[in-house]
Amino acid sequence: MDNPLKQEAEKLQTELTEHSRRYHVLDDPVIADHEYDRLLARLLEIEQQFPELSHPDSPTKRVGAPPLASFESAPHSIPMLSLDNAFGDDDVINFHQRNVKNLDFDKIFYTAEPKLDGVAVELTYEKGILIRATTRGDGINGEVITENVRTIGSIPLRLNKTQDPMPSLLEVRGEVIIMQKDFEGLNKVRIGKGDPVFANPRNAAAGSLRQLDSRVTAKRPLTIFVYGVGMVKGISFESQAQMLLMLKNFGFPVNEHIQTNISIQNVLTFYKKLAQIRPTLDYEIDGMVIKVDRLDMQQALGEKIKSPRWAIAYKFAAVQETTTILDIIVQVGRTGTLTPVALLEPTNVGGVIVSRATLHNADEIKRKDIRIGDRALIMRAGDVIPKVVKIIESLRNGTEQVFEMPDRCPVCDSQVRRLEDEAAIKCINVACQAQLSERIKHFVSKKGFDMDGLGKKIVDQLVNEGLITSFADLFTLDTDMLAKLDRQAEKSVSNLVLAIENSKQISFSRFIFALGIDHTGENAARLLARQFERLEHLMAADKTMLENIHGMGEKTAASLTRFFENQENKTIIRQILEAGVQIKNELFALETPDHPLSGKTLVLTGTLETLKRSEAKKRLEALGAKVTSSISAKTDFLAAGRDAGSKLQKALNLGVTVLDETQLIQMIQD
Repeated sequence: MDNPLKQEAEKLQTELTEHSRRYHVLDDPVIADHEYDRLLARLLEIEQQFPELSHPDSPTKRVGAPPLASFESAPHSIPMLSLDNAFGDDDVINFHQRNVKNLDFDKIFYTAEPKLDGVAVELTYEKGILIRATTRGDGINGEVITENVRTIGSIPLRLNKTQDPMPSLLEVRGEVIIMQKDFEGLNKVRIGKGDPVFANPRNAAAGSLRQLDSRVTAKRPLTIFVYGVGMVKGISFESQAQMLLMLKNFGFPVNEHIQTNISIQNVLTFYKKLAQIRPTLDYEIDGMVIKVDRLDMQQALGEKIKSPRWAIAYKFAAVQETTTILDIIVQVGRTGTLTPVALLEPTNVGGVIVSRATLHNADEIKRKDIRIGDRALIMRAGDVIPKVVKIIESLRNGTEQVFEMPDRCPVCDSQVRRLEDEAAIKCINVACQAQLSERIKHFVSKKGFDMDGLGKKIVDQLVNEGLITSFADLFTLDTDMLAKLDRQAEKSVSNLVLAIENSKQISFSRFIFALGIDHTGENAARLLARQFERLEHLMAADKTMLENIHGMGEKTAASLTRFFENQENKTIIRQILEAGVQIKNELFALETPDHPLSGKTLVLTGTLETLKRSEAKKRLEALGAKVTSSISAKTDFLAAGRDAGSKLQKALNLGVTVLDETQLIQMIQD
């Protein structure tokens, strides 16, 4: 190969990368657009002639690649959890007070940042090169959208080398958005072509990222702001503020309005300022994210099943509109809960056409005096779920009808009842078709038994025809029974029977998830699979034992206890196992049950010099230990580092064994 040509390609790659950074990140271009296009065209010409000169981080990768057949799925190294919401100053103060109590430390400072209304993504860099990009997905697994993300000019394909040292692995998390001016321009182009316009920038961004043809994505004006990291190897930082500075130095856009290392009072002041400048921003935000600034404090606070304890989203007041309640219907959910739903005269609320709104329960209807025919103020709670804020009593004309919750199930006509200490009214007929259909759909879903081909319509037919009355009946279905269903070809029936047979080998966590126990989602199922080796061990656990599992909430523990105490549920589980279902607990197999720390409960406090608390927690849990955040008489060990605080004194008062860092490491290594 001609060496000058290779040198020209490398020179163009370097120049174009810098020009892209100056344009998209620094907003300080030094060449005209047509000049950039000319340089890019020359590089494309060279790389097409000599493909070996094209690297994964070449600027030519931004023009898009041939279409994919479908998106693959990939797991996140660390789950991308959702955030709890705050809707008032009191919620934020309560969040702060919980942190003070759990950390036993009153000088807690925060990072506050605009909550961007976009699409969350994770960008994975190995040795400084972008190798993979995924959507948030369900928080555990996301869709691989690498080719689409490469087309976004503000995302570096190679990390800026001026930052030292270079991490061997860096997972960066951020929000892909479309600026308001770019969104308006995009819709003008679509109108000119006769294409349907996008409802709002977020929908446009989401649709653009999910294009199988990345060349389409390349034509969309996407950009990104980064706000956090996942797994990191080869570098370290002590605070959210340091991490954001590092990301900026690597070449990522970091939002200019982020405030770091501020008190909770300044957090509330900044929220008001952010609300004031919101209309002037060229991108949509729906609130503010508040994070404990120090990473060791984040690690000490830990996470719940679905959200971190160290962060919260303070949402702005939602957009509200007025419409008419045309009717109120009652839906029966998977767990038998009767939920009243208002049917509305369709209206646009914040760029989304809303025709239904949840009324939650009978107490809510009575409290707000909601009637059929009322004019009502509605909003999208958290800018997402439509709800009725209040009715406009002054507009009543006397034709409005008072609504009463039914005393019988609208699906099966069985008696309903209200559970003690709950607002929910439930159908108590376990054979109710509404419950059964929804429970079966959950049971056979991809995250459950993954019975491919057993879709919603087939499940409804099976329930309506009486061919299945419980989970266990699924495993008795054969070719003759399925052939009786409408529009089922012989090949489809054979494939379905094979899918049912293949589903009999299942992981413990997916089995727990498939049972559809109240408050027990995918994350909770994983926690349980790590704690209990076998199903019978979980079924025998009492509420207290379940509550002591780090990250397990009281509601989940109570639901699990009720579920496994129910004789009918025990019978169905026995029938499932008798049908040949085999459960393999791969998560528990990763641990070391025979280790002296297996089954022991530990609390980590203070600063560890040799081992980060997050790493210590991970290694302890891998040995079968339970790491919790609070001291009790049931705690086996307190590992106390420097500045241990009041937890050390409490442990001594309770007679809990205290380990110093040297003893802790020795026990881990034994």
